[in-house]
Amino acid sequence: MLDIKIIKENPEDVIARLAAKGRDAREDITEILKLDEERRALIAETENIKAEQNRQTKLVPQMKKEGNDTTEIFAAMKELGAKAKESAARLETVEARYNELMLGLPNLPDPDLKPGGKENNEPLKYFGEPHHFDFEPKNHVDLCTSLGLIDYDRGVKLSGNGFWIYRGMGARLEWALLNYFIDTHIKDGYELVLVPHMLGYECGLTAGQFPKFKDEVYWLDTAEDERRRFMLPTAETALVSLHRDEILKESDLPRKYISYTPCFRREAGSYRADERGMVRGHQFNKVEMVQYTKPECSDEAFEELVGKAEALVSGLGFHFRTVKLAAADCSASMARTYDIEIQIPSMNGYKEVSSVSNARDYQARRGMIRFKRDGGGKPEFVHTLNGSGLATSRILPALVEQNQRADGSVVVPEVLRKYVGVEVISPEK
Repeated sequence: MLDIKIIKENPEDVIARLAAKGRDAREDITEILKLDEERRALIAETENIKAEQNRQTKLVPQMKKEGNDTTEIFAAMKELGAKAKESAARLETVEARYNELMLGLPNLPDPDLKPGGKENNEPLKYFGEPHHFDFEPKNHVDLCTSLGLIDYDRGVKLSGNGFWIYRGMGARLEWALLNYFIDTHIKDGYELVLVPHMLGYECGLTAGQFPKFKDEVYWLDTAEDERRRFMLPTAETALVSLHRDEILKESDLPRKYISYTPCFRREAGSYRADERGMVRGHQFNKVEMVQYTKPECSDEAFEELVGKAEALVSGLGFHFRTVKLAAADCSASMARTYDIEIQIPSMNGYKEVSSVSNARDYQARRGMIRFKRDGGGKPEFVHTLNGSGLATSRILPALVEQNQRADGSVVVPEVLRKYVGVEVISPEK
């Protein structure tokens, strides 16, 4: 949620920055300012009525003691009660609309981002060299099938398109990737948290995914008297609510968390020929990084998260690039995002395996996540940041394609060998 003070101080700047994200917010901003003024007037009116009610209530005992007639004062109190009820009803209506509009505004993109969408994304740096083969390379679907790593057909049989099954060395390789990620994060001082895979509505609201994107998750059928829950689309949705409605100490920050979860997405992609297999799916595995920081430390935390994602991909020996997203390509909740993109040879381009984002105080305002400085003063909103560290559904296809050999075998990256137990995965005889 945006700070109403920023909107009031410079509405034109807010409108311009949201336009860079592809959102024409002029009408909404105009209505928000009008509602905020009305809301404040109604709050003042309600408080004045309550003060007058209290004043007159205190007069009644004295008047009775003095034997005075209280008919008029009770009539006045009844009239005040009716006014208070009417004012409260109007305030409730105004606040409901105000909150609806405020929750619907996306985060402001950082000023240094280019406006527009993917066409204005900016590659910042490249790592390593693209792979070149002296034989005709196979795509990851054929490789994973011939090596018995992935069972696509039975995945579809169990759950439909967008699902697959890891088998044998494929399951071990997937688990090796997750262990490599988790072990690296723990060494870097991150706390491992295993969160529920079913979450309440407030988690999606705090993360900024609801209410606009509430239909893009899997909702569970529940009894009328049971709390409604959805399957988490990413561990970020849970981790940014860990301290919802809390006031942390300055000494508590930064908080650095990681969590492994499967992720559940309703939209599995277009099923284009170049996105076969496990590149897009309804369920995939990911290790997520989240930080809570003081405002003045969030840029440094962002660079740390980007560096961690880059180091993980580099450790696997991949050629990849880091891309700064344009304003409209950042998600609604984020002020800035860098993507780490790897090359999957058969797909003739780069695919994102990690998005690192800074939400600034946008999520913290929605979730009332604050901290109090050691020297005193009013509580301030924390900054929240997140990054994939990493998702596996595109890492594994890149791994088998980039590390394949002419005989159909695949070389296991050195950092994974202690988990997998072999150096080379060979075709089944």
